[in-house]
Amino acid sequence: MAKAKIKYVCQNCGYSSSRFLGRCPNCGEWNSLVEEVEQKTPRAVGVSMAAGGTQTKPQLLKDVSLKKTPRVQTQIAELNRVLGGGIVPGSLVLIGGDPGIGKSTLLLQVSGQLAQTGGKVLYVSGEESANQIKMRADRLAVSSDDFYLYPETDMGAIKANITELKPDYVVIDSVQTMQEPEMASAVGSVAQIREVTADLMRLAKGSGITIFVVGHVTKGGAIAGPKILEHMVDTVLYFEGDLHHSYRILRSVKNRFGSTNEIGVFEMRAGGLKEVSNPSEIFLEERLKGAAGSAVVVSLEGTRPILVEIQALVTPTAFGNAKRTTAGLNQNRVSLIMAVLEKRAGLMLQNQDAYLKAAGGVKLDEPAIDLALAVSIASSYRDKETPPTDCFIGEVGLTGEIRRVTDIETRVREAQKLGFKRIVVPQNNLSEAEFPAGIEVKGVQTLRQALHFAFG
Repeated sequence: MAKAKIKYVCQNCGYSSSRFLGRCPNCGEWNSLVEEVEQKTPRAVGVSMAAGGTQTKPQLLKDVSLKKTPRVQTQIAELNRVLGGGIVPGSLVLIGGDPGIGKSTLLLQVSGQLAQTGGKVLYVSGEESANQIKMRADRLAVSSDDFYLYPETDMGAIKANITELKPDYVVIDSVQTMQEPEMASAVGSVAQIREVTADLMRLAKGSGITIFVVGHVTKGGAIAGPKILEHMVDTVLYFEGDLHHSYRILRSVKNRFGSTNEIGVFEMRAGGLKEVSNPSEIFLEERLKGAAGSAVVVSLEGTRPILVEIQALVTPTAFGNAKRTTAGLNQNRVSLIMAVLEKRAGLMLQNQDAYLKAAGGVKLDEPAIDLALAVSIASSYRDKETPPTDCFIGEVGLTGEIRRVTDIETRVREAQKLGFKRIVVPQNNLSEAEFPAGIEVKGVQTLRQALHFAFG
């Protein structure tokens, strides 16, 4: 028996130390080092085994055959979009989100659909019993002859059952509750999560099994565990939303098989998650006509154009320093735009409190929203409304110029589809695309020109 060794591991970044430290020297987190027992087990050297038990050997590049592996389409079009066109066989997908946001509900619905279309699904839960999952499945109307439930946390037993059942899809809910029996560290520790994920990756790649993994998130919103967890998997999805509202956003932050920053919009109902095929209508349906401090922008999330209303409230400050408060927008970007408005457009904003938000709970962080931000701030400051059928797209430079943005034709077509009559775009974008008839496209070069066009 190998001698046990004590070490201290940072639960935030995975840094290991032989002695206790109050602050992690790698990530700077305080009180994050936890005592763990490291017990090395002897391993065979020089032999690498695939998940199916076959020995792997080096291959010549010319001898590697590319087999056509078509993506598997689910019945949820929003999920297919976020995954880049469907499920890739043999991929490892990590889904993170706040507690109660709907991660398990989504995976249970998808599992039932995959089982009904001819796939064999194994749902492994370390947090719920089989009876609890059955109750939720009945509420969601999920049932199939090839849908297996397995409440277990021991990775040795899980791997043995996967080898015996040979499922096409496996759901692990959640990775923080799984335990590698060969390791003496606590469940949910950095070492356990790393080894469990490595085992799942070998299963997915060696056997061609698609594995969905649920991950808990920290207070900061990041997936709990070492950062290497996100590097090991093929796709990382975040489930976002407000627990007090019914709409949820599934966002792709990493995807080896498709576009990153792609989003899918869902609505949480009593019967489960329902996809929202046209989120722009939802984000704009409660917009007040004639209200000052409002501007609409066409933001591009991955490959999807979405119309979002940006609202601003500018009011004289009652204190010495003006406040800048944002919701769904980057506060540094708002401060930058306000500085440009003051310097290049003559708006005295240094003694004004500014409150800005992206309506609908969506988060925007791309350069093309700069012009709509500036117009909404100027609208509230001057107390003048913008025309309800106007839309604004463009990046604002520090010298007050309006810089070109990507996919301008896609954005204009989306605005026209929802009934907008005029759209302000950068001048340099006019020669790059052919715009549809029925919508006036106005090119501007400076911020002053854009404000003059918006307010006359």
